[in-house]
Amino acid sequence: MANQGKNQAQGCSSAQEQDINQLLRIKREKLAALQEAGKDPFKITKFDVTAHSRDIKENYEQMEGQTVSVAGRIMQKRVMGKASFCNIQDLKGNIQSYVARDSIGEEPYGDFKKYDVGDIVGITGEVFKTKTEEISIHAASVTLLSKSLQILPEKYHGLTNTDIRYRQRYTDLIMNQEVKETFVKRSKIISAIRKYLDGQGFMEVETPMLVSNAGGAAARPFETHFNALDEDVKLRISLELYLKRLIVGGLERVYEIGRVFRNEGLDTRHNPEFTLMELYQAYTDYNGMMDLTENMFRYVAQEVCGTTTVPYGGEMIDLGRPFERLTMIDAVKKYTGIDFDQIPDTEAAKKLADEKEVHYEDRHTKGDILNLFFEEFVEEHLVQPTFVMDHPVEISPLTKRKPDKPDYVERFELFITGREMCNAYSELNDPIDQRERFKAQEAALAAGDEEANTTDEDFLNALEIGMPPTGGIGYGIDRLVMLLTDSPAIRDVLLFPTMKTLGGKDQ
Repeated sequence: MANQGKNQAQGCSSAQEQDINQLLRIKREKLAALQEAGKDPFKITKFDVTAHSRDIKENYEQMEGQTVSVAGRIMQKRVMGKASFCNIQDLKGNIQSYVARDSIGEEPYGDFKKYDVGDIVGITGEVFKTKTEEISIHAASVTLLSKSLQILPEKYHGLTNTDIRYRQRYTDLIMNQEVKETFVKRSKIISAIRKYLDGQGFMEVETPMLVSNAGGAAARPFETHFNALDEDVKLRISLELYLKRLIVGGLERVYEIGRVFRNEGLDTRHNPEFTLMELYQAYTDYNGMMDLTENMFRYVAQEVCGTTTVPYGGEMIDLGRPFERLTMIDAVKKYTGIDFDQIPDTEAAKKLADEKEVHYEDRHTKGDILNLFFEEFVEEHLVQPTFVMDHPVEISPLTKRKPDKPDYVERFELFITGREMCNAYSELNDPIDQRERFKAQEAALAAGDEEANTTDEDFLNALEIGMPPTGGIGYGIDRLVMLLTDSPAIRDVLLFPTMKTLGGKDQ
């Protein structure tokens, strides 16, 4: 019986494959017939679009009776003798068109009847309402602009296979309108960020992606070889060190939005290439960066979503109220009852970690273990916007120490929905201290920490020339987009996320 069921399944699969192959063959035969008749759609170079679907629907009273030209993909088609209906999907949505033989002509109508779902057409005609009150276009002409030679997923079930959605984002955008809306919103988010920062007197700049020393973050870089100079180079892991050079050069407020690359794993929060924004402002500190961040998040949410209260994963995130501010020590104390100010040294911290089953490495010090406690017991609780401040110096090699507490630094991270949204410092501008921090990083690298920084002599030279007191911050743009689009995974907000290749080829 089991074999019989298996054979039936194989038979169904084979029959289905034959049906698909036949449909694909028919599509190519239709194209060949069009080309033979001198109607090759691929020779058409332009079509003048005068309106989009949503604009027509939202402004129907003004547009009724007007002649418009729209273009898009046929998503539905109903042929009824001398008159037909089709549904066209464009950038902003979809709209119905009434196509009648007596309006467009007998030969063009005969051609239209052979068009397939998936074909791209241009339609010119008058805006009207049908008897069922549906806003439509009464076609005067229909032009085939591109012939689809593939088969779209079945409309009512859509494209649901997650792996195929990410690999074939073009099909995902066609079949899932909410996906298109996510990426339209992503573009608006980045535009709103630029608008806000430009209004604050910041200047957008660009810095190198290929670098000899990939520093500024704790991450493994990708490495490659520059043939022309016969030198090994790395893809940048952050934007920090070059932007600080510009602060040294007198550009007092700078920012960059760009791709960075980290040779790390894939999960719902991480992709090896992602969009980072870093900004640096002279003559301010991490408190200034907190104020800027809070105001910018509030501005972008209002500008893009029309509200400062946004849904995410079943929670309502309130970006309108003042963000909570906690030191890392106070955050750990709040959620565990443990006060690291009372932990005298590394040995005592490791003993405590053993008791609480917090894994650490031999090289870790008290500051590292405080951070491990924070990650283990606190992060998941930080759903509403919370600034976590004053990190241990061991995990902050580029940050200015707190004058009254030199084992800690003037740094904060913003957490929302249990995720880090940004990371900011009062930037270290003491070149002597910075050299010592680099030495500590080199020691960590030698001890096996593949994410440790190496000494950047040119950056140290820049600091020796003199950098003013500066506040700096890095934002994960993809995570902000996830928040404002209620997207559960980073792949949902990347048009083309990194995927494992199949059979040696990305499929």
